[in-house]
Amino acid sequence: MRKYFFCAITMFLFAVGTAQGQRLLPEDEKILNDLIDYDGNDEEEIGNFDFLYTNGGDNLNYDEVMTENLIDEALSHIGARYVYGSKGPNTFDCSGFTSYVYRQQNKMNIGASSREQYAINQPIKRSEMQAGDLVFFTSPRSGRGVGHVGIVLSFDPVTDTFTFIHASTTKGVRISKSTEGYYQKRYIGVRRVK
Repeated sequence: MRKYFFCAITMFLFAVGTAQGQRLLPEDEKILNDLIDYDGNDEEEIGNFDFLYTNGGDNLNYDEVMTENLIDEALSHIGARYVYGSKGPNTFDCSGFTSYVYRQQNKMNIGASSREQYAINQPIKRSEMQAGDLVFFTSPRSGRGVGHVGIVLSFDPVTDTFTFIHASTTKGVRISKSTEGYYQKRYIGVRRVK
């Protein structure tokens, strides 16, 4: 199921980029390719993990559908420019991006600033991280406090690494990895929106 989800993301991004006459950044293409990691053994995965994706029948779990819609909304803004204080829909700052995405998909008010989003949403352990959670970092101006926020796309519990989408001050809305030196040093924590 996860492989299908990331295949769909890749096709969606390619279609959006082509329609807008844009290409994904090379590092974004590599991240998406790493996420797909297709090995051709779908039957075994479906047979072993089907119970995770259904709610006692053939319907997907409601929370999973909401998360997929949230991620689709976030990905639809890749390449949007960063503008300090902007709340969308064409330009964003980091907290403007996360609050806009949640408002569009789930009609939720998650807080206006990255500090408020960190304070009012539910703290969880890094090991509990999953797609749709908010991930927080320091920034050059915030010292040791919260200064940046993104939305988790995936988490690998074996390597304790994650990918996230965010409004970067230099490259606009993009996908990054927790293993990138800048973010690895600045990670603060993760919150779940309820």
